[in-house]
Amino acid sequence: MEATPAPASRRIRALYTESTVTVYQAYAPELGLPAARDGRFPAAWKRDRMTWIKPSFLWMMYRCGWGTKEGQQTVLGIEISREGFEWALRHACLSHYERGLHTDQAAWQRELRRAPARVQWDPERDLRLAPLPHRSLQLGLAGEAARKFADEWTVSITDVTGTAHAVHGLVRDGELEAAARLLPEEREYPAGEALLAHLGA
Repeated sequence: MEATPAPASRRIRALYTESTVTVYQAYAPELGLPAARDGRFPAAWKRDRMTWIKPSFLWMMYRCGWGTKEGQQTVLGIEISREGFEWALRHACLSHYERGLHTDQAAWQRELRRAPARVQWDPERDLRLAPLPHRSLQLGLAGEAARKFADEWTVSITDVTGTAHAVHGLVRDGELEAAARLLPEEREYPAGEALLAHLGA
């Protein structure tokens, strides 16, 4: 069965180096601050629950309200190995059924139950957090993938809450150009068709 051509809007954009890619999460201070201080997730971080990572800084701002939502006041920039990131993509399943990509709904459900990772493509956001036409990757990690993320893939953890608040302040003041200069330099990630074709991208 031939897959439907991937929507051009689905691309991974991220801050990355030759060996790492930065993703974002937001936590309550009692968990986020120790993680940033020690550069690793504490024992209190629940490795048996699904966790979502986001390569888009602005999508994280949309999700956590610029670090103001309850339980999301500490925004973390987490550098993980590209090897781990790509392992998660290879082992991921789309979080929703997509005609032409999956044989049928039953096949998709079987794949979803087995997969240690899942992918959503949500509208990217601009500085005012309004939706843009292209999509941003949200990568959910569970089971083996969540444990690997916390204990093997993580290279560094940085508290970027100050950046979030600074960008938000400039946006509120209408200083969009100044705000944009504070954003991470997110470029299209060189994932390649073989790595993303099963994810509709």
